[in-house]
Amino acid sequence: MARIKNVEAFCVVCNGVRKMELAGDVSGQENKRWAKCKKCKQTMVIDMTETVKETKPSLEGIESENCSVYAPSKSFTIGESIYHQNWDDFGKVVSKEILSNGRSSIAVEFQKSGYKKLIESLTI
Repeated sequence: MARIKNVEAFCVVCNGVRKMELAGDVSGQENKRWAKCKKCKQTMVIDMTETVKETKPSLEGIESENCSVYAPSKSFTIGESIYHQNWDDFGKVVSKEILSNGRSSIAVEFQKSGYKKLIESLTI
């Protein structure tokens, strides 16, 4: 049987489903493995029996919801529906993060454009 080297699992540091490199077995527990997140580089124990499903937000009918118009100067919350005027596309904010330069970014799942990262709270 081939040994699995990479899996997708929930990272408690990144707070999302990420690709992880398996690093070794946990002694005394047959379904647990040490895994290193490829994004944040943190090592944690994951349960190999849990089925990992990346949950994408439902984008149906968000055109009729009260959507915020995207602008880099605005701030958004996770789960908020937004409309990007330049792309003529609706989406939902799925995560937020602080970049290495101190600026904020949001990850948005759009209907047409798919998964995109955008700048937020930009002050000039």
